[in-house]
Amino acid sequence: MSAAIAIAGALLVAGPAGASPVPVADPTAQTAQTPLERQILPTGNGWASEDTGTTGGSAAEAANVYDVSTKAELLAAFATGGNQPKIVRVHGSIDANTAADGSPLTCESYADGTNYSLAQYLEDFDPATYGRDRKPEGPQEDARRLAAAKQAKTIRWDIPGNTTIVGATPGSSITGAALRINGASNVIVRNLTLRDAADCFPAWDPTDGTEGNWNSEYDLLQVINKATHVWIDHSAFTDAPNLDSSQPLYFGRPYQVHDGAVDVTNGSDLVTMSYNRFSDHDKLLLIGSTDSPTRGDPGKLRVTIHHNVFENVGQRAPRVRFGHVDVYNNHFKVTEDSAIPYEYSLGAGFSSHLYAEANAFTLPAGVDAAEIIGRYKGTAITTTANAVNGKITDIRAEYNAAAAPADQLAEDTSWIPALRTQVHPAQAVPALLKDSTGPVFTAGGDL
Repeated sequence: MSAAIAIAGALLVAGPAGASPVPVADPTAQTAQTPLERQILPTGNGWASEDTGTTGGSAAEAANVYDVSTKAELLAAFATGGNQPKIVRVHGSIDANTAADGSPLTCESYADGTNYSLAQYLEDFDPATYGRDRKPEGPQEDARRLAAAKQAKTIRWDIPGNTTIVGATPGSSITGAALRINGASNVIVRNLTLRDAADCFPAWDPTDGTEGNWNSEYDLLQVINKATHVWIDHSAFTDAPNLDSSQPLYFGRPYQVHDGAVDVTNGSDLVTMSYNRFSDHDKLLLIGSTDSPTRGDPGKLRVTIHHNVFENVGQRAPRVRFGHVDVYNNHFKVTEDSAIPYEYSLGAGFSSHLYAEANAFTLPAGVDAAEIIGRYKGTAITTTANAVNGKITDIRAEYNAAAAPADQLAEDTSWIPALRTQVHPAQAVPALLKDSTGPVFTAGGDL
């Protein structure tokens, strides 16, 4: 593994083909003299800029700047240097489901030696004979847990505090990993594609919903256990090409192998997500652990979500409990041919404070504005100056008009977001974000 200081241009927003980059559309960029990996979150850019701000590994010394192209190099970089500022530059594609020698690991590899068999599991716990009111227990459930533990040990990786991790080349990606910012502070994730953290061993829960459901374990990125000051920027999150819609039905329910894209839970706080592209994923952004206050969530979970594109996302964009979450200038896009069934975008959960302003929603025929909001024990939400298919629409009023009296949502007058970049008119957002979200590189290619 090599260490090097990179010299490169700042992140610029790409315009139409052949045009010069357009920095105006991207307030996160700093100066042309600041390499991307040494940029910090600008003052006033969302909740992660509160208090001391978010600087990641921007102050890393030369010995703590790592160029990595393999899983082994990446994990070694995470483990080296203690809590000193560090920069990790990812080159090419890294696959989490690989052994120490780089050979691929499959679901069968993880199950080897545990006696787990999906076919036997399905036979043992078929609700037709086992019943829908009992959770699986016995040798096959024990074996499933053993196999799942083997996979978790292989793919669950913690990003340390005071770290900036960036994609260094076009197409830089991490596949199959369940990345975590686990109790760490001051982390920046930029210019990376994170995809397909598939769970080989989903658990059957007959008490989930009226018919039971398969629940998977891994998020592409977890911000967990009182992690603070996190900036997630210009990255891409997707299940493609391994979509849950391509999985079979077992016990009459989808065999869902993916959980969240980015979850912020367990008392974590001060997070900004900007200029990311989220696509082809069902349960996207969960903010808040449970309806119980015992996880440390009350007073925390302050998150800003701005200038992101959500394309063919099923639900939770975001779903919020407890937190004060500012959602502005995002484009929520559902296409006619989406493989992901659309349920809702903005989830008002228990004791949530969700403020949605100047977002654009592009919805196909058959999906109307009333479906944008989902209520999950929430009582209030603010929605202002949002556009649905190009028309300014009061989406809370649309939701309330379609909802039962007991499910009405009041306007949340308890707070007004302050830490914002420029707020663009909602009708301008689709064009503004068309070519400026996800990983972006200057004309020179590598950073």
